[in-house]
Amino acid sequence: MTATLRQTANTVANSMIEGASMASALIGGAAGAYLGYQLAPTAWSDGARIAFAGAVAVVGAVAIDGFAELVLAPMRRLMRRTPFSVTRTSAPAPADNLDDALAQVATATEADAAHRAASAAFRIDQGDNFLRDEDRWRGYEDGEASFYLAPGVWLHHRAEMGKYGREHHFTLLTGDGEQPVAITGMEQIRHHLAARAAGLPAVPATDHGDVDGDKDDVLDDDLTGIHAV
Repeated sequence: MTATLRQTANTVANSMIEGASMASALIGGAAGAYLGYQLAPTAWSDGARIAFAGAVAVVGAVAIDGFAELVLAPMRRLMRRTPFSVTRTSAPAPADNLDDALAQVATATEADAAHRAASAAFRIDQGDNFLRDEDRWRGYEDGEASFYLAPGVWLHHRAEMGKYGREHHFTLLTGDGEQPVAITGMEQIRHHLAARAAGLPAVPATDHGDVDGDKDDVLDDDLTGIHAV
C-alpha cells in the first residue's frame, strides 16, 4: 500500500472510531436526560426538573462513553501500532542458482530493515505520521536503514541484541562530517534542522550522556557521513 493510501485509510478509520465515541456520548446523554426528567418528582417546578434531567444526562453521557471506551481504546491502540496493508507482493520464484538466491535474500533483507526501522520509530515519534512511514525508509543488506530528512541529513537506525533483548538505536548523520548524534526524540531532530537552516553549527541536545559525549556516539567514527553520496 502506498503511503498516501495508507494515510487515507488510517484517517478514515480514526474518524469512524472518534465518531463512534461521540455517538455513544450523545446517546448516553439523551437517554440520561429523558430518564432524569421522567424520574424527577412532578411536584418540582419545570426548571428544577430540567436541571435534574441535565445532571442525569451528564452522568449518562460519561457512563456510556466510559463503557464504549472499553471497546474503542484497544481499537485506537491497534490503529497506532498496526499499519494498514491491502496487498503484499508475492514471493519471488525459487532461485535457480546461488547468485540469484543471494540477490533475493539481499532484497528481502533491505525490505525487512526498512520495516523494522519504521516499526521501531514509535520510540522517538509517537505521532505516528512521520518516521513510521515505511516507504520513506531505505533498508540495507546489513540490516540497518536510513531516513532522508533534508539535504545532507539522514536519520540512521540499527538494532543489536543487548542485555535485555533487542535494542534500537537512532542516530542523526550528516554529509559534512559532523559527529553522529544519538536521537531519542523528535525535538532533537527539529532542533538540529532549525540550527542548520539558520546556518548555525548546532547539534541536538541529548537526554543523557557524558560530558565528553561518549554515550552519545552510538555509531563508530567510520560511519560518519556514510550517506554523504
